[in-house]
Amino acid sequence: MADFRSEIEKRRTFAIISHPDAGKTTLTEKFLLYGGAIALAGSVKGKKTARHAVSDWMEIEKQRGISVTSSVLQFNYDGYCINILDTPGHQDFSEDTYRTLMAADSAVMVIDASKGVEAQTRKLFKVCVLRDIPIFTFINKMDREARDPLDLLEEIEQELGIETYPVNWPIGSGKEFRGVFDRQRGEMLAFTANNGQRAVETRELGLQDDALVDLIGEEAHRKLCDEIDLLDGASCAFDMQRVRHGKLSPVFFGSALTNFGVEPFLEEFLNMTTPPLPRVADTGEIDPFSSEFSAFVFKIQANMNRAHRDRIAFLRICSGRFEKGMEVFHVQGNRKLKLSQPQQMMAEEREIIDEAFAGDIIGVFDPGIFSIGDTICDPSKKFEFGGIPTFAPEHFAKVRQKDTLKRKQFIKGTSQIAQEGAIQIFQEPNTGMEEVIVGVVGTLQFDVLEYRLKSEYNVDIVMTGLPYQYLRWIENDDIDPESLKLSSDTKLVQDFKGNRLLLFTNEWNIRWALERNENLRLAEFGRW
Repeated sequence: MADFRSEIEKRRTFAIISHPDAGKTTLTEKFLLYGGAIALAGSVKGKKTARHAVSDWMEIEKQRGISVTSSVLQFNYDGYCINILDTPGHQDFSEDTYRTLMAADSAVMVIDASKGVEAQTRKLFKVCVLRDIPIFTFINKMDREARDPLDLLEEIEQELGIETYPVNWPIGSGKEFRGVFDRQRGEMLAFTANNGQRAVETRELGLQDDALVDLIGEEAHRKLCDEIDLLDGASCAFDMQRVRHGKLSPVFFGSALTNFGVEPFLEEFLNMTTPPLPRVADTGEIDPFSSEFSAFVFKIQANMNRAHRDRIAFLRICSGRFEKGMEVFHVQGNRKLKLSQPQQMMAEEREIIDEAFAGDIIGVFDPGIFSIGDTICDPSKKFEFGGIPTFAPEHFAKVRQKDTLKRKQFIKGTSQIAQEGAIQIFQEPNTGMEEVIVGVVGTLQFDVLEYRLKSEYNVDIVMTGLPYQYLRWIENDDIDPESLKLSSDTKLVQDFKGNRLLLFTNEWNIRWALERNENLRLAEFGRW
C-alpha cells in the first residue's frame, strides 16, 4: 500500500496554455530536455530544418509549424512523474483545448513579455477558473524587448481577475536583459550572451553584493532595489491556499528559447503543486488514493498510426491503480470490458504499459464504443463523473463528397473526426449523410477537416460557407421543434446524438425565437 500511495503522491498532471506564439511548445520541449525524455529540443517552426517539436506529431502541424491537437507527454524529473498536456495555442483549436483542461490538476499560463495578455489567454483562463485549479504564470521572451514588468502584472490582475505574486523579478529585457532576482532566496540568476550564441550562466549573487553592482551596473542595481522594495511592501503576500484555488498566481520571468529560468521554474512549480486532486461524481467526491480504479475519457484521436488506421481513447485516471488486463465497467455502455493495448504517449511515440496510477494519462484502443466524457470504473463500485461541456461553434459550412461512390468513406471520416471533437456535424432532420453541416470554433479547422478526409480517408470534398454565427441547444424535451415559430433565416438541425439545435445568423433572431415561443429554452453549451 505504501508503494501505491507513493506512486500517486509523485504524480503531477498539468496543462500548458497560451496565445499562439507565446512560446508554449518551446517551454514544453525544455521541460522534456531536463527530464531526459529527449536529447535535443526540436525547432518548433521547423521551416529550414527537418526537426520538429516532439509534441507536434500530425503532418499538417509539421507543415504549418503549429500545434493542432493536444499532445500528452510523460517524463520523470527529480523524483516526480510528470504528465504534461500540451494544448494547441492556435485560436482555431480552442475546443480541444477546453476539454484537455478538464483532465489537468493545474495549469501553466505562458505570456509573451512584449504582448501581455492576449485573446486566447483570456478564453483558456476562464476554463481554468471554472475548474478551481492552480494557475502558474511564466512570462516568456525576456531576452527580447519587453513591456514593463509592473505593467504586465497589473494587466494580468485586471484582465484576468487573479492576483499575482512574482517569485522572481527580471533585470532589464532584450539586449539589456541581465537575469532575474529570486525573491525567496534573495539571489540573482545571471543571464549572459556568449560569443553571439545565447547561453545561460548561473551566478547566485545577493542583492547587496558588490559583484552584483559590477555585473549589472549602478543604475540597473538601483532600479532593482527600488522595485524589490515596492514588491515587498505593496504586492500580495504569498498564500499557498489561495494559489491552490486559483486566486493567486505565482509569476516567473524567463526565456524558454535560451533555457533561462526554465529549470528553476520547473522545480518551484513541482514544489508548489499537489498530487492528483479529487474528482466530483454523482456519488460525491472520488478520492484519488482510493483503491478502486476510475477514469474518464477526455479525448479521442483517430489514425494516430496511419499504418493501422487505429483509434485511441485518452483516459485521465482519477483514482486507484490501472493494471493491464484488468476488468473495468464502462458506465455509458453499461457493460464490463477489458481495456485493450493500454499505452502511454510521447507525442506519436507509444509504449505498452502494465500499470498506471491516479493522475496518469493513458491511451486505450477504441473499437468505436467510447465517447468524450465517458466514465470507466471498478465493476464493484459504479458511479458517473460529471459531463464535459460542448462549446458552440462560430463558423459553419455545408460539406459533401465529390465522388458519390465514396459515400461510405465520407460518412466514416466525418463521423470519426466529429467524435474526436475536432468538429461538430449536424444534419437537417430526415435527411441522409450525403451532405452535412459542419461547425467549427475557428476557420482553420475547415482546412484540417479537408486535409484529414483526403489523407486519411481518401475523400475529396466540396465545402460551401453558411451565414450562421450562433448555435443553441433546445433544452425542452416536450417541444416539437417542427412547430416552432422561427425567422426564415433560422435553421433546425440535429447532431449525431439526436439532440435538436437551432442555427441563427444573428442575436436578433435568437431573441425573436424566444419571444414568439413562450416556453422555449435554449442553451449555449451542450454535454458530451
